[in-house]
Amino acid sequence: MSDVMRTTAPDAIKSEYGAATQGRFKRLWTANAPGYLFLLPWLIGFFGLTLGPAVISLYLSFTDFDMIQSAEWVGAANYVRIATADPKFAAAMKVTLTYVVLSVPFKLTFALLVAMALNKGVRGLPLYRAIFYLPSLLGGSVAIAVLWRQLFAGDGLVNAALAHFGIEGPSWISHPSYSIYTLVALSVWQFGSPMIIFLAGLRQIPTDMYEAASLDGASKFRQFYKITLPLLTPVIFFNAVVQTIDAFKAFTPAFIISGGTGGPINSTLFYTLYLYQEAFGNFRMGYASALAWILVLIIAIFTAFSFLTSRYWVHYDD
Repeated sequence: MSDVMRTTAPDAIKSEYGAATQGRFKRLWTANAPGYLFLLPWLIGFFGLTLGPAVISLYLSFTDFDMIQSAEWVGAANYVRIATADPKFAAAMKVTLTYVVLSVPFKLTFALLVAMALNKGVRGLPLYRAIFYLPSLLGGSVAIAVLWRQLFAGDGLVNAALAHFGIEGPSWISHPSYSIYTLVALSVWQFGSPMIIFLAGLRQIPTDMYEAASLDGASKFRQFYKITLPLLTPVIFFNAVVQTIDAFKAFTPAFIISGGTGGPINSTLFYTLYLYQEAFGNFRMGYASALAWILVLIIAIFTAFSFLTSRYWVHYDD
């Protein structure tokens, strides 16, 4: 009798524990089911359109795949070729880094100056904000890139304006010494997004700090250097990270203005444009996947470096 009790007691306890666990899980599922149902479209998009393709791209980066024949595993051969035997990779990196180094500081500086001007209590501020933000809203469109190509063509509006002053301008987009600067100018012109963020940050700075500094005899420049800049460093940090990542990913302006070639003489060969050429021009999907993952690594290193160094120059309220 005791042996039977010893045998059945654990089974009864396990059965009771399993039933309780199943009931608790059922109650949790019933309570959270609407939330999971609303999350379902995002989950499908994340796993089907983001995580899934990223994993497949990582696998393809170690293969030789031309979209026709099956992928052939080649190991790290694509990465070795990028590092040792691809001059266009070096040219694309040089153009992209030049674009990032020039466009991001100029864009942020111009956005900050405009934001400070609008922060002075300009009449019709909502209208000005909308006007200045509009180029950023249309920034990635093909129409803006086509318009920019027409402006800086040999017979474009820019040279027509210079001709009134007796200056004969070059064909900006067809000259390798100037073409990259037309793309930088386009990026700076689309300063609306960081300007709005700078303006919001400026509105958070207490005005009594400026009043106290004025009473102490501090000049406008000293107030800017000692009050505005330190209190704006979190906003500057955010804008710098976001705009740099966007600059590394820039594609449409270079594609439209150069006709997809990256010319003249690779002067507008952005990294993303070279990646596009390898993937959809030469159908080297495996090699293009390796290029894409190197770009991911570059952006990740920059972002990590930015966060690691931010402790030395970004100042928060605490």
